Amino acid sequence: MVNRDEVINDFLDFAKIESLSLNERNIANKVKEKFSYVSDEIYEDDTSIKIGGNAGNIIINIKGDKNVPGILLSAHMDTVGPVKNKKPFISGDFIKTDGKTILGGDDIAGIVSILEAVKYIKKNKIEHGNIQIVISVAEEIGLLGVKNLDFDKINVKYGFVLDSTGDVGGVIIKSPSHNVIKTKIIGKSSHAGIEPEKGINAIHIAANAISKLNMGRIDDETTMNVGVIEGGRAANVVCNEVNIESEIRSLNREKLELETSKFVEIFNEEAKKLGGKVKCEVKCEYRNYEIDKNSSIIDILKIAAKESDLKLYLQSSGGGSDTNIYNEMGIDSVNLNVGADKIHSVEEQIKIEDLVKSCEFVINIIKSIK
Repeated sequence: MVNRDEVINDFLDFAKIESLSLNERNIANKVKEKFSYVSDEIYEDDTSIKIGGNAGNIIINIKGDKNVPGILLSAHMDTVGPVKNKKPFISGDFIKTDGKTILGGDDIAGIVSILEAVKYIKKNKIEHGNIQIVISVAEEIGLLGVKNLDFDKINVKYGFVLDSTGDVGGVIIKSPSHNVIKTKIIGKSSHAGIEPEKGINAIHIAANAISKLNMGRIDDETTMNVGVIEGGRAANVVCNEVNIESEIRSLNREKLELETSKFVEIFNEEAKKLGGKVKCEVKCEYRNYEIDKNSSIIDILKIAAKESDLKLYLQSSGGGSDTNIYNEMGIDSVNLNVGADKIHSVEEQIKIEDLVKSCEFVINIIKSIK
């Protein structure tokens, strides 16, 4: 259906570009260039000013039949590292790198899937409703791009985000809420060898509290992790301050709030025992969503999967994406697998056949909406 060579070449064009979060200028320019062949309504918002980056979200409008429900197609342009001197190449059936950098299939595969789909729709004059495309920035560092998107300019019924790893045909219909907890433990300094009894060791408080946490997978819906601990000045000084960064995720919002409350309570209790103090700052990064398996967006995906000769897998995820924000803003949205493998590692690769399948799945999604 799509031109295989064009798919490969467009992917390689994007994959050569270094595009770390907040430094997406070059790939943003490439997005504008590539999508100019399908739309003359392309603009970049002012998100860069708000988040301290060098590029904003790119929004592309493709007008269609107003009587057909409008859709959103979305991917993100930033990647994790390492990215210095990226050298993507074709190796048999796969596209990969020399093993010194990531490939960036997360989420270049999403961008290319959307690009090739709308190129095909345009070239073959296939009827469709209004299509709005958002290629966001800073997704990898807290969904900052979409969080700063002007939703007054987004007018669609359904959202399809191309940003999940795994076999094409997989669809994330359930994703967790995510709390980040920044904890400051305040103790008291003293000389560790001469008068340790006059100090209050913040590391001791932290160790006692962490030992009482239900770490890792709490149940099939909920996880907890302590990821960063910083504190102390020298071995001969009783530590007076420790800073900890933690997270709790759950598909069940009530469980999330319960585990968050337990976390804060444990740290306060352990600080009190040793005479210290604790300050916990809790921030919700995004809220959970769950799409009804009997909803109209799933009916569309079933038709598109059949036309694409794909098996449809409805899945849940322990991670978040721009999809969470779209759902929070009232757009029924799902996250589609794009075939990228071993993402966020220097072993990352994507099978060319899967990339082509992803492009054709998007085409059939657009064609399935009546």
